[in-house]
Amino acid sequence: MVKRHLSRLNAPKSWPIKRKGIKFIRKPSPGAHTLRQCISLSLVIQNMLKYAKTSKEIKKILHERKILVNGKVKRDSAFAVGIMDVLSIPTLKENYRVLYNTKGKFVLMKIEEKDANEILMKIINKTLIKKGKIQYNYSYGHNHLIEKDDYKTGDSILLSLKDKKITKHFELKKGAQIYLTGGKFIGNTAILEEIKEDKVTIKIKDEIFETAKRYLFVIGDVKIENE
Repeated sequence: MVKRHLSRLNAPKSWPIKRKGIKFIRKPSPGAHTLRQCISLSLVIQNMLKYAKTSKEIKKILHERKILVNGKVKRDSAFAVGIMDVLSIPTLKENYRVLYNTKGKFVLMKIEEKDANEILMKIINKTLIKKGKIQYNYSYGHNHLIEKDDYKTGDSILLSLKDKKITKHFELKKGAQIYLTGGKFIGNTAILEEIKEDKVTIKIKDEIFETAKRYLFVIGDVKIENE
């Protein structure tokens, strides 16, 4: 039997919650994210947005179809929300992008409505399927069929949430602006200086560091403001 709740003390360090309080908290539904890489929608509403204090209030908000994630209404309080997901509350005209802060905890960055119509995703794999089409496998479980293979694994794209078309492409190469999703420099933006197989050299505020290539998320000209 799948457990729907998790001990507060055993919750991932990425969750912005107090370690003291009600013993059990809502666990995200299983999916494309690992437990550390996501947080339940109920915790976003209660702990990050602070729009509800009880599970009853959370259910009411979701039942009224007030919360959208990546352009789709979500009514499941356990829905898993992860990095770069776009959260929208149309009735309040509020839009957010989910990020990590420099302490590795989830935060919400307010964005303009025009930016909420696109999602930034990293290409983690490519698969050749029937009729010569290519399926791009993106970060955190998203997939997308295309006719022409123009991009490389490790690149990022901006995908329109309305028509599912790629609007921008950001290449993983020297000079690219990147965002760190793990390791010692999690939550920082940096400039990619050099790629050495699985290791990379990055520049953060004129200082040079080394980190793992898997932590890179190319963001191009997408604005990221973080703590």
